[in-house]
Amino acid sequence: MKFAFSTLGCPEWSWDDMVSTAKDLGFDGIEVRGIENELFVPKAKPFLPTNIEHTKARLAKVGLEIPCLTSSCYLFEKSKINHYIEEGKQYIDIAKEIGTSYVRVLGDRNPEPGEGVDIGFVVENLSVLAEYAGSRNVKVLIETNGVFAKSEVMQKAIQRTGSSNIGVLWDIHHPYRYYGEPVKETYEALKQYIEYVHVKDSVVADGRVKYKMMGYGDVPVKETLLNLKESGFKGYVSLEWVKRWCADLEDPGIVFSHFINYAKDAVV
Repeated sequence: MKFAFSTLGCPEWSWDDMVSTAKDLGFDGIEVRGIENELFVPKAKPFLPTNIEHTKARLAKVGLEIPCLTSSCYLFEKSKINHYIEEGKQYIDIAKEIGTSYVRVLGDRNPEPGEGVDIGFVVENLSVLAEYAGSRNVKVLIETNGVFAKSEVMQKAIQRTGSSNIGVLWDIHHPYRYYGEPVKETYEALKQYIEYVHVKDSVVADGRVKYKMMGYGDVPVKETLLNLKESGFKGYVSLEWVKRWCADLEDPGIVFSHFINYAKDAVV
């Protein structure tokens, strides 16, 4: 099992800050979801044509990977689907160039379930991107968010694609928090498709979800890590600290250090 943090958690940091912190704290990789003011990764400075080889060389030198590029590719958005298909292809092209295995896409807008999502439409667009990614040695991952946080819905959607180049990004928080699924139930339903894992912790206060540092909420993160270890999971577990969207959350320097110690202690 390997560990990463998402750049969503450190929106004010430079790329140099991210790389140095990941190396110093003992992470294995950095999941890229925007850098500074640029959320669209293909336009972020480290991945521009003039810089990308330097970026790859530096990561190799310090022993870090970019395991996943996390896009805002909304495959449910009918009015702008051509835009999002093109966006997905750009992410896949960058992933191929930097040796990243996965590109995350979304089948619903928010963590909580939305309304009116045409699952068949999402499946069609997943298949389009999967075909494009297949010849580029990249796999498309759909996240367990929104209506796709329900494991039965996700399982049926993946099966409908009939593609081996589509996998699941299991955000353990959303099925547990919004559908009340025990983490073992979600894992058993989706384990053959799970390629990558997001973890976050939270509590519900006054009817609203409030994110917490690892171990300070009631999401069974430690149980999940132990289950993944016992199941022989060799992929990445990534901390998705959503500070870009919630500025009042604790600073990443504190949170990332706390997480890596918590996670490694859990799987010793």
